[in-house]
Amino acid sequence: MDAREMRKALASDWYRMLAERGSGGASAAMDSISGSTPPSVFVGSYGYPKVMAGPVVPPVHGDTSICDSPERWAGLRLGDIVGMRLGMVRGVKQVRVDAGDPDRYVCSLQEVAMSSRPLESDVAFDGGVAGLQFHAPVMSAAAAEAATAGADGAGIRGGSPAHGGTPSDIRTPYGPVGAVRSARFSSVGAPSRQIQKAYYDGDMAASDAIFSLYDSGVAMSAIQRCLSMGMLGRRRRLVPTKWGITAADSVISSRLLADVACNDIIDSHRIFWYGHLGNVFAVALFPHRWVFELVEAWWRLPEDGRGAARGAAAARRAVAFGSDWETARKRRSPVSTAGAYYAAQLAVLEYLAENGLQAGALVLREITPEYAVPVGVWQVRQGVRAAMGRRFAVAHGPRDAVARAASATSVGAAEWMAHGRMLRLVEQRPLSDYV
Repeated sequence: MDAREMRKALASDWYRMLAERGSGGASAAMDSISGSTPPSVFVGSYGYPKVMAGPVVPPVHGDTSICDSPERWAGLRLGDIVGMRLGMVRGVKQVRVDAGDPDRYVCSLQEVAMSSRPLESDVAFDGGVAGLQFHAPVMSAAAAEAATAGADGAGIRGGSPAHGGTPSDIRTPYGPVGAVRSARFSSVGAPSRQIQKAYYDGDMAASDAIFSLYDSGVAMSAIQRCLSMGMLGRRRRLVPTKWGITAADSVISSRLLADVACNDIIDSHRIFWYGHLGNVFAVALFPHRWVFELVEAWWRLPEDGRGAARGAAAARRAVAFGSDWETARKRRSPVSTAGAYYAAQLAVLEYLAENGLQAGALVLREITPEYAVPVGVWQVRQGVRAAMGRRFAVAHGPRDAVARAASATSVGAAEWMAHGRMLRLVEQRPLSDYV
């Protein structure tokens, strides 16, 4: 099944589910919905500092917590994840991002974001809801608006999609959207003690609150939700969902790097592999002080979705690349890989911090035509985590490491390295060698 057929099948499944549920879930005119929010909230970026925000509700009741918990999606198929997400209706209402004195509507959304369990929800819409929209990963599926968080969260900002990439891969997909006329929620489930502490501590910087929640074991999806709803930091503001996801990854990575940079350098070249949801990840660690690079290769299909069937030459021309890198002394804002860069970097730094190591790290990500509908950069974070949780192979040098990493993909090592600079970084001799 090619990308176009998958999107058509998913849309058909959604409308069939809606018709079957009838008045038990959403009305035929879709002017209201009743269900259990996972809990889930959405904050848009258009019109900033006035943005659209609201709850995300599936037309079902019960334990829907898995619907907004990417940490629990390991082993699910792409169609299962997209179908589950398209079963959620997104309500939106214009609000100001300043959350210092939130109105009743924003307060209710903050309570939803803080909840530890699904909440019964009743949402009424003005003018019904808009239909489904799909975004295909035309270029880098992760080339999208990125964000970095300042000391108190006020520095969070967004960029522009690189090379025609779609911002849809930063966050997970949703189903129809409608303007909220009214929204009611059942009593909130008791939030975790760590979230309560961060919420009520108005003197704690947003970056400190993010890392404190992470360090105490709070799921990334919950941290990102609280950040988006303006519940962390001194100067509290709502943060668009796609910015908040990358901001949380970036803040945590910076904190981990401060410790990793003081660790002993790894004593071997280690190679890790993992593949899921049409993405192939290969990670190579080098005996070197911290340097990091993410190189992505993705397949650009023609409109008929049959590029891979036109022979090796045509398939080869359908590959495009993007890469970003940094060293411990020179941190760069990713241009080509954006949110995927921080997600992959976080997973690598977690491994190094847990094992008390420092290394140079290269992540190769091949995005195949099977990745027909982007589902968010969580799958990059989880994919690299899964790779580094497996047994590793040992290479005999930098070039062998790249070759063995590339062997898991359909792209040759020379082509990967033609679009990256890791070998130049790790093979460069230090000044001490010439003394």
